[in-house]
Amino acid sequence: MTDSSELAWYKSSYSGTEGDNCIEIAVAEQAVCVRDSKDVARPHFSVGHDEWARFVSSVAHD
Repeated sequence: MTDSSELAWYKSSYSGTEGDNCIEIAVAEQAVCVRDSKDVARPHFSVGHDEWARFVSSVAHD
């Protein structure tokens, strides 16, 4: 797992001003890392670039 302190995290543009139910992502060399924006001290998880692209594509089409 990639050290999260070395990553550039980005919050979803759909995150409201309240900050509820939001994730942050960081694109690393080997994977896309995902974490809860409300509790950044918790461990993040990572998915491969291809899997992330499939996920984003499927969400965009719903």
